[in-house]
Amino acid sequence: MRVYQRALTRIIAQKIPSTSQRSSNGARVMRCCTSSHHNGVASANDVQRNNVASPTSYRAMSNNFSPSILRSATNNISRQQTNLLGSSSTVASFSSAATVDEEDAPQTNNFTTQRRQGIRNVAIVAHVDHGKTTLVDELLKAAASSMIVTTETESNNDNNNNSSDDNAEVEEERLMDSGELEIERGITITSKVTRLEYTSLTSSTNVNSIINVVDTPGHADFAGEVDRILSTVDGIVLVVDAGEGPKSQTKYVLSRALSLGLVPIVVLNKADRMESLGRLESGETEMALMDLFENLDATSEQMEYRTLFGSARGGWVTDDVDVALKIAQMNESGTEIENGAMCMRGLLDAILEDIPAPSVHWYGDASEEGTVKEVGDFVDEPFSMTANTVGYDPYLGRTCTGRIYSGQITSGDAITLLKRQNDEATEGDESSPTSNTNATGPTSQVSGVFANRGVSRMPLDPPIAHAGDIVTLTGVPESMKVGDTLTTTKNMVPRAVDTIPLAPPTLSCLFGANNGPLSGLEGQHVSSSKVRARLISETDNNVTITVAKCESDAEKTVLFGRGELQIGILVEQMRREGYEMIITPPQILTTICKDTGVTLEPYEEVIVDVDAEYSGTVVNALTGSRKGVLVEMSDDSKGKTGMKFEVPSRGLLGFGPEIATATRGTAVMHHCYLEDREHAGAIGSASDQGKLVSNAQGKTTLFALESLSSRGTLFVGAGDMVYPGMVIGENNKTGDLEVNPVRAKQLNNMRTQNKEDKLYLSPPKRMSVEELIGYMNEDEVIEVTPLSVRLRKLELDSGVRERAARKRKKQMDALKAQTSKGAGKKK
Repeated sequence: MRVYQRALTRIIAQKIPSTSQRSSNGARVMRCCTSSHHNGVASANDVQRNNVASPTSYRAMSNNFSPSILRSATNNISRQQTNLLGSSSTVASFSSAATVDEEDAPQTNNFTTQRRQGIRNVAIVAHVDHGKTTLVDELLKAAASSMIVTTETESNNDNNNNSSDDNAEVEEERLMDSGELEIERGITITSKVTRLEYTSLTSSTNVNSIINVVDTPGHADFAGEVDRILSTVDGIVLVVDAGEGPKSQTKYVLSRALSLGLVPIVVLNKADRMESLGRLESGETEMALMDLFENLDATSEQMEYRTLFGSARGGWVTDDVDVALKIAQMNESGTEIENGAMCMRGLLDAILEDIPAPSVHWYGDASEEGTVKEVGDFVDEPFSMTANTVGYDPYLGRTCTGRIYSGQITSGDAITLLKRQNDEATEGDESSPTSNTNATGPTSQVSGVFANRGVSRMPLDPPIAHAGDIVTLTGVPESMKVGDTLTTTKNMVPRAVDTIPLAPPTLSCLFGANNGPLSGLEGQHVSSSKVRARLISETDNNVTITVAKCESDAEKTVLFGRGELQIGILVEQMRREGYEMIITPPQILTTICKDTGVTLEPYEEVIVDVDAEYSGTVVNALTGSRKGVLVEMSDDSKGKTGMKFEVPSRGLLGFGPEIATATRGTAVMHHCYLEDREHAGAIGSASDQGKLVSNAQGKTTLFALESLSSRGTLFVGAGDMVYPGMVIGENNKTGDLEVNPVRAKQLNNMRTQNKEDKLYLSPPKRMSVEELIGYMNEDEVIEVTPLSVRLRKLELDSGVRERAARKRKKQMDALKAQTSKGAGKKK
């Protein structure tokens, strides 16, 4: 393993002065890891023949190693020799799901798997803020500059004017985060593909290669975007912050990629930063990555991943760690660096070398698996393509972006829609995977074949695409959804293409029409039917959410999603489109175990990095009423404490804003779905504080708010519209308090000492939709309009709320008395 050999050889070099001894020890360790991982257990003959260092002989070198380094290396060898399976519960759930699908599904495929020459499909995956989108921007520039150099060489400098224009275009900043909300928040929300045409300077022949690069989100709430795009690629570029190491989302995306058999390339990004210097010198980040690969049951081929060091913002990459260390040291000393010789072409060359050509379905004459096919070989093959993104163009109609699995497509071809097999399968039917063999959908005619270059959609010239390409088709059937298959009408494939299963949703919310006193004043779409239609249309492209009609209230719609941020982004998009709605508090989804009948709920892995002085605050907050369990805790030399928890998803609702306030903004939290476990029971509320509730309607006044500011934290400012039942702030004491925020100063002739005093009011606390989703109580709803986001009580009448509170208190007292009585009888 390259990373194991490189990391341990560097450790040995720091401890052992002899060059020959360093080489010998490093080779022995590398051979031991490779042999034990490949065969499961290294036998005594293998040890003698290959001079493999056993754990005993390795521990004999304790004089040259620190105890922590020795313990880490010994544990790694021990894990490989025992050949642990399913070491992570998360991986076990993913792997088992994939295994069941592969084993239970009848093997009725009428094709063999071949390879398409001259193209590569790769996804850029990483944890949030580790530099994916910036890396894609630099790849775009490197690919464009390679084409300019090639053009200048072939034309013998005859087109200097055109080349200068191309250079100006390359210098423009290309942002893959092109959406309005993506630009505002600085995050990636949807997966986007771009097509690069690259000519390798290391190749003897100037042959242009096509590289389809997919930029993916890094937040756990948008992990479904990563799931649906991995089926279109044959390898991944795993971007890891060299100063932070692998995080929770790194583990998730890597586990999904490894379970699909994708080939990884690791890029340790931000290697030129001062905080990365120590981790690169000690090999800590590389060792953590190697442990992660092993824990996720990577194959021996996947363990032979290439590791590159670079800086996406600096625009350079190298495979030599010593060069990266030198650059980091020069940056620390303030010395300017010339990185012209180490541009992003090294990563593009690594993609061409390590990532295999795309696999395609071959329905023709039987040939050996993995045979490389030329473009002209797909003329007579049946066409098939799966949809990964669907959309609508006002001029071209319905659009579909996806990967072509077989055949070729050109503008004007007649196509037929095959629904994804999960939709056509019937419950309890063992042959359901083949039940839609003859179930064909609507037909249409392709009006255009496009490819994405940067953030622009450009038509192909000529308008033809072949197996292995990732393209956009226009003129597809209107009923096209993500996961459906397109095939040519004259030469159809026998069955729809299989799609990988997605992780289930974790929470649900009720959406309904705005029924407050101010409904219809700010929005254009106010009816419940329009809100439901908009939510249903969102499911066409957003495969991670599900919409259903509420059984208890026909006017409301149930939305199933993956997290507060995902629902908040959807609501923000809808309000900008002119919709008015109300949203109820989220409910965590539970399931019943078929074997034991026990109620299960989703658990999440939570990683928190915080200043050491606030570590106790975080532990108390998560392990108390939120029912979390502390798994790991470590301190670094910079005064930071890293903690790993396993917490029920219910316990994380509203935790982000609360812990940010408690730690003065120093806590950085990331979480990822772990598995379903036994229900943890009742979870305490995040806060016992009551609310300030308005009892009058009108515009707030500075005079009234100034007197109310001492009673709590205000959510509204002077001049805002309020109405009875609207929450205008948080009470300092327990319980809700009815207040009048529209009271004005009396106009009379009385003169007092404080009559003409100036009034001062602190800025109100404004919360976003996702913050309010975790903050509101069970008896509250969020009212969303294009201009305002309000928190109000579900029941606006204060008398009805008081009677309901008294009734609820009696029920709780009776339940407590019954519980204590039953406990006394048992004693």
